[in-house]
Amino acid sequence: MVQTITQQDLNFNAKPKKFVVWLFVVSSTIMFGGWTSYYIVFAASKGKGHGLVLPDVFTYSTVVLLLSSVMLYLASRSLRNNNRKQQQLFLWLTMALGLVFGYLQFQGWTSLYNSGAALINNNAAISMIYIVSGFHLIHIFVGICFILNALVGSYKQLPIEKATYRQDITAIFWHFIDILWIYLYVFLLLNN
Repeated sequence: MVQTITQQDLNFNAKPKKFVVWLFVVSSTIMFGGWTSYYIVFAASKGKGHGLVLPDVFTYSTVVLLLSSVMLYLASRSLRNNNRKQQQLFLWLTMALGLVFGYLQFQGWTSLYNSGAALINNNAAISMIYIVSGFHLIHIFVGICFILNALVGSYKQLPIEKATYRQDITAIFWHFIDILWIYLYVFLLLNN
């Protein structure tokens, strides 16, 4: 297959586009930092945290998310070695683990609800568990869209610069949401 290089391909510069992803990462960090700060202020003023034992399924979802980051790292390494088939396999595995994470989050919410911890209640700390994990799940959905974008690029056999760009922004975002979940989970564990 002969690949033609267009002027647009020659002028491709990923730095400004990556900067936008980094801005989103920073703004999301600020948003979640604000919520956790609110949680600390609320808990201090009321003298109580959420008072719940977090469902075990949140631990399992954390492990799943960590595995997904390993798969994404392997996808990036495969692309660097110019092995697109292996990259595609690891991207599919990353996406599948992301979907499993989402399913486990819903299981965690169900477990919380069945224990009497509803989203709307007289303890805002309990509500914050739903809010921060729900917004994190939205970030997982966005991350899956990034993974799909990298997959499409891999199947289209994009030039290496564009394929690397897609893989890089996917990795930046996905590893960020992985670290974010670990922070949120540990925060909730320590502040019950």
